[in-house]
Amino acid sequence: MKAVIQRVKNASVKIDGVAYSCIEKGMLILFCVEKGDTQDKLEWMVKKILSLRIFEDENNKMNKSIIDVNGDILVVSQFTLAADCKKGTRPSFDNAEAPDTANDMYEKFVKKLSDSTLNVRTGVFAAMMEVSLCNDGPVTFVLTQ
Repeated sequence: MKAVIQRVKNASVKIDGVAYSCIEKGMLILFCVEKGDTQDKLEWMVKKILSLRIFEDENNKMNKSIIDVNGDILVVSQFTLAADCKKGTRPSFDNAEAPDTANDMYEKFVKKLSDSTLNVRTGVFAAMMEVSLCNDGPVTFVLTQ
């Protein structure tokens, strides 16, 4: 399981050129499920994301979590994070979970984030999306579990 977390001033998703969802200050999360990922890994990922102190406090120190700042979250599925680029020039996606299983885990991930009462928006699983963001910092983290 992998997640790329970007602290954003705003972010949005368009599908077929039409606005689908958008958020203000918060996190854009690119989320990937890999073969062998479990419910325990998902629980760890959600807990870690909600508690990561990546937002600035009154002293300009990264000391506040997404919950502390009541930020928004935009979750976009991105199986390409499972790519293995070690050999050759064409990425291998053998590590990516099968679409049905990955979608189920993606939906559970979104539901658990939504249970936090934060504003959580999504893209559409397996859709071709245009993702726009204004990265705040830039501040970007990669989580693997």
